[in-house]
Amino acid sequence: MLPPAVRGAAAWSAAVILLITVGSLVVFALVELRAATVPFVLALLGTSLLHPVVPWLVRRGVGRSLAAGLTCLVLVVAVVGVIALLVNSLVHSAPQIAASLPGAGQRLARWLGPFGAKIQHALENAKGETNALVSTLTHGVLSGLGLLTQLITGAVLALALVFFFLRDGHRTGEAIRSHLPGRGADTVVACADRAFDAMAGFMRGTTLIALIDAGFITVGLLALGVPGAPGLGALVFMGAYIPFVGAFLSGTVAVLVALADGGLGTALWALGVVLTVQLIEGNVLQPVIQSRTVELHPATIMVAVVAGSGIAGIIGALLAVPVCAAGAGVISVLRGLAGGRE
Repeated sequence: MLPPAVRGAAAWSAAVILLITVGSLVVFALVELRAATVPFVLALLGTSLLHPVVPWLVRRGVGRSLAAGLTCLVLVVAVVGVIALLVNSLVHSAPQIAASLPGAGQRLARWLGPFGAKIQHALENAKGETNALVSTLTHGVLSGLGLLTQLITGAVLALALVFFFLRDGHRTGEAIRSHLPGRGADTVVACADRAFDAMAGFMRGTTLIALIDAGFITVGLLALGVPGAPGLGALVFMGAYIPFVGAFLSGTVAVLVALADGGLGTALWALGVVLTVQLIEGNVLQPVIQSRTVELHPATIMVAVVAGSGIAGIIGALLAVPVCAAGAGVISVLRGLAGGRE
């Protein structure tokens, strides 16, 4: 009884509603099972970054299990080193920064008027607030042990998965084909390979860009005499894995530390260093390094980061882009297969 256009619109609406419902249920399940899904995805990211090392070691006579174990050991040393450098530098520079906060507040009060006076009051009270924060953290240690236990458990699970993925990942295609019929198995293997290649491209490109950014910003901050420059460089390196947002936040922290310690002139120089490095990254490094591996529009990346942070906080923002890249790779394979059938 309905016109064809209305029936078509109703069919499309039902399909969209069904797709959104299924997607929402999948996301809900992944978030509820985050104790397992987050380490799993992190392990995939680590494996995509490190998997070329294992074949290189095997070709030189190292057993596959030993090669995977050595690669995991290097990963642990690198992660612990970056975190230790960040914490150590910031802790040792904290007294110097705290002593410089009142002077920075006075300068802001002169430059910004009433608004600056409010900032000055906040900075002058920062030391007392810091002491109160330390006291609160001390009393909350026991309540934080549960979270610490979860983090350690997740890290151990992710590391174990990285080991098994590195050691047995070359058998994934055989395992899929042993459980699925021929054409279906080929499709699944092609999708998995393309998704893994997209994640590997993101991780390798982002790691290289993060190293370059952190290196140049650290050198610039050291030249300016900013306290805790190595730790701030480590923060820039870690923030690079969250596109746009991570670079902005880590750069802002570096500029604020420079303002607190050296005044407006040092802060402006630090801002110039950060902006110069970010401009080089956005206009040179990303197009050259990631153009052939992660084919996502910047708007898609921004939406993915915001959506991921809304779903799972910092972890969601970190995982959003590589997951989207993997999804885009799967879609490209399926479109290619559909086009071939036509």
